[in-house]
Amino acid sequence: MAMIQFENVSVNYGAPSHPVLSNIDLKIEEGEFVCLLGQTGCGKSTLLRLVLGSERPVAGSVLIAGIEHNQPDPTCGYVPQKYSLFPDKTVMGNITFGPEVSEFNLFTRLTPRYFRQRREFRQQAMQYIRRIGLQDADARKYPDQLSGGMQQRVAIAQALVNRPRILLLDEAFSALDPGTRRDMQVLIRQLWRGTGVTLLFVTHNTHEAVQMGTRVIVLARETPNHGSRVAMDLAIPSSCPADEVSRLAARLDSAAGSTREPEEFTSGIGDSGAHDLAAARNLLPNEI
Repeated sequence: MAMIQFENVSVNYGAPSHPVLSNIDLKIEEGEFVCLLGQTGCGKSTLLRLVLGSERPVAGSVLIAGIEHNQPDPTCGYVPQKYSLFPDKTVMGNITFGPEVSEFNLFTRLTPRYFRQRREFRQQAMQYIRRIGLQDADARKYPDQLSGGMQQRVAIAQALVNRPRILLLDEAFSALDPGTRRDMQVLIRQLWRGTGVTLLFVTHNTHEAVQMGTRVIVLARETPNHGSRVAMDLAIPSSCPADEVSRLAARLDSAAGSTREPEEFTSGIGDSGAHDLAAARNLLPNEI
């Protein structure tokens, strides 16, 4: 059984109705790392929101582990493009907020069980703080005391702390400088290998998609008046030499009908970053 399945899914926006996605049929297996490519406005983020359950299609069904999915729940973790941290909470408070809210309400927070469970939540959060490459002292910092890369690391921990089966990243690295972006690419590969989570990653960068994903899906419109369909669904070899990465990226660009991002981003992974990503591909869970 597929972890995520789209059955003839269509989405329209606006009045008069404007098609965004048309007749999407797609299966994603548990543990895959799927990168979504396509021009701006082609429906990549819409596809993520359908998986999240925050949007519903006008036609068709979205199934998670065989069950129709109509609202957000702990099955999916979500990291948006813009920083999503609560400015009035520390790093620790941001990471523990989700588990505390899902487990306790205003009245049950007055019980001894709440304080016991809160200690456990904080212990788990500290493990994630270390796992994402931050220091123990960072747990007491507020978002405005963190760099952009550190904020996105916390947002990823925030999404993973509920142990979702699916992790959705919506252009989560687009605001980062190339060096920080490379570090985040390696971190995500390591976390994916270490947790076994099914990962959907939206990006505009074809080289990034080829070097990170096990599979790349391109969304594109056949005509301006039609919603996007799957224009290419490409499995990525576990090891790609540089010339193969460029060849696959060119094929994906052609399918998307787009040009590549500026050179500083397409080469943002760099030689050392590519080596780190190759190593991250081969990490075993107990090495994370």
